[in-house]
Amino acid sequence: MNRCWVLLLIGSLTHLVASAEEPSPQNAIRPTKVVRLFNGKDLGGFYTWLQDAKHDDPRQVFTVDDGMIHISGNGYGGLITKNAYRDYHLLAEFKWGQRTWAPRKDRSRDSGILLHAVGPDGNAPGGTWMASIECQIIEGGVGDFIVVGGQQADGSPIPVSLTCEATKDRDGEAVWHRGAPRKTFTGGRINWFGRDPDWRDVLGFRGKQDVESPSGEWTRIDVICEGGTIRISVNDVLVNEGFDATPRGGKLMFQTEGAEVFFRKIELHPLVSAAAK
Repeated sequence: MNRCWVLLLIGSLTHLVASAEEPSPQNAIRPTKVVRLFNGKDLGGFYTWLQDAKHDDPRQVFTVDDGMIHISGNGYGGLITKNAYRDYHLLAEFKWGQRTWAPRKDRSRDSGILLHAVGPDGNAPGGTWMASIECQIIEGGVGDFIVVGGQQADGSPIPVSLTCEATKDRDGEAVWHRGAPRKTFTGGRINWFGRDPDWRDVLGFRGKQDVESPSGEWTRIDVICEGGTIRISVNDVLVNEGFDATPRGGKLMFQTEGAEVFFRKIELHPLVSAAAK
């Protein structure tokens, strides 16, 4: 067998192995009963990723403490679900800790939940986040969407997009407003409807209309992912909505991004509607 055919065969086998290991959105699990991603005891439903240490966690950024997930914030990366999911109701409860880390030591506390995360861990090559649609968790901006682009290991782009009914605020930033003209975003942020136009990236920021709980108290986030639609509620207030999401399923990633944060509940519930597609 000549060298060209050997290289072609190796490339094909590598692609098949990668495809077998990485579940596609189409093959993602649609929950039919409650999936407790965090069982209150250990991190068995997840694996870890850090920008510097990859799949190792030498600083113990991710631990379980007194029935809660403790994310120290010391580094950039996240807890990633072992399985991919689609068409679910995510229920998560979080609160901020006190500790922050450089280079965001004096900046607003920051984290997030990456939805429909696909592609290589770290968004190869050498990155941090998987290609995804992020439910932002940041002081003053809980419930923003961020469209996170990515690429496969071979450098080919991973299509990511979300369509929202959006207007622009005083500074020209996109803001969700029900009934506004629809726009498709392939990158960037779509602010939740009440994000303070005077938001500043400073520790402890709180806006005039913020609905997340005060720092140190528990905030509930509900995310409905149904087909291409994603709805985010914070403390029972609908704050953002998107349509025609690409991709429509994938893993979930809970970020460490320079701020200490705790999660006491992370569950996926089946959709009440039977119309998920």
